[in-house]
Amino acid sequence: MEVVAVDIGGTHVRFAIAEVADGRVLSLGEPETLKTAEYASLQTAWQAFGASLDRPLPRAAAIAVASPIGGEIIKLTNNPWIIRPALVQERLEVDTFALINDFGAIGHAVAQVGHDCFQHLCGPDTPLPGHGSITVCGPGTGLGVAQVLRMRHGYHVIETEGGHMDFAPLDNLEDAILKRLRKAYNRVSVERIVAGPGIVAIYETLGEIEGRALQRLDDKQIWSLALDDGDSLALAALDRFCLSLGAVAGDLALAHGPTAVVIAGGLGLRLKDRLLQSGFEQRFTAKGRFQSLMKSIPVKLITHPQPGLFGAAAAFAQEHAR
Repeated sequence: MEVVAVDIGGTHVRFAIAEVADGRVLSLGEPETLKTAEYASLQTAWQAFGASLDRPLPRAAAIAVASPIGGEIIKLTNNPWIIRPALVQERLEVDTFALINDFGAIGHAVAQVGHDCFQHLCGPDTPLPGHGSITVCGPGTGLGVAQVLRMRHGYHVIETEGGHMDFAPLDNLEDAILKRLRKAYNRVSVERIVAGPGIVAIYETLGEIEGRALQRLDDKQIWSLALDDGDSLALAALDRFCLSLGAVAGDLALAHGPTAVVIAGGLGLRLKDRLLQSGFEQRFTAKGRFQSLMKSIPVKLITHPQPGLFGAAAAFAQEHAR
């Protein structure tokens, strides 16, 4: 059957038509990306997507949301939209739908896409294991975290909010970053550092240490400078970001039961070459008495161009195959 796959993030909402059968995704059509700031709600963005097609929309929806799923109202973490599950069928004019956390959807993508959709980062260069726990995490507007449990007869995805665990500094520079952030937040989560907007605090802390009079830049400007090799301070901030991502990914692997780790997220994909050149691996494995164990964990980057859309469709397929 056909289903409209939707991936709602903090900045963008993506749509595509998917074909699913027997608990799996058979195909995913060309995606369309809209800016959430330009639409009042999911309903109006849905209507805009429908108007762009020269055919009626399927009457089924697979919706991935950058927010915990549950309750009568879903408030997106980094997006002002509100979703009321009880009204989804009426507002979107569908007969059936599935709602899933955005990184839960990524977990479904990790479980279903082929081996060619992963790039090796560190650890043993082997395929993801067919059994056991796979940690999925990735920076974007926020830091998404999920867990995939692969079993003999299928898999199960556990949606988590691991991006909101406390940030643990590991050196004096990270102590300074934490001190700066504590002026704005009583509690500093890892998402305040290891997510797209977190580069600002890193950049400004480095500039303060060097006594620079910095022009106020937003995260997009700093990322542009760093990824274009246009500014030495931005590059230093990017290197520090990769270190922190490695440390956080290692902590999550220990918490979930270390079998494998997959880095995802739009920013994760943009950083694929940088991660290989950075201290990501050293921070990932630097877990004291568990260093040898950490070195045995394969760490991959998912390179599928639309894992959120694919995963939303996969979640729908799995739910409605039962």
